[in-house]
Amino acid sequence: MVSKKSKKASENINSRLQLVVKSGKYSLGFRTSLASLRQGKAKMIIIANNCPPLRKSELEYYAMLAKTSVHHYSGNSVDLGTACGKFFSASAMTIVDPGDSDIIKTIE
Repeated sequence: MVSKKSKKASENINSRLQLVVKSGKYSLGFRTSLASLRQGKAKMIIIANNCPPLRKSELEYYAMLAKTSVHHYSGNSVDLGTACGKFFSASAMTIVDPGDSDIIKTIE
């Protein structure tokens, strides 16, 4: 059973993610997230909770080098893809430009 507070927090993050998808710039997936981290374009990275440990540690390492904030998404990769309005799973998502959303300030 999911508590009310965690359910409300996940809805809050999902609504902010939808706003980023509509008004900002982002990249979905492990490879494109890694590329934007290497280029230093990423402002924030969101990792699904079922991302394999090796990939997760690699993303966290590159984020640390790029001084990018990392958020561990409470849902799995299917939930992350659905929150972005896509019909496929995404283990990682990088926010390049948040647009109208205040997701970077609220999650940090």
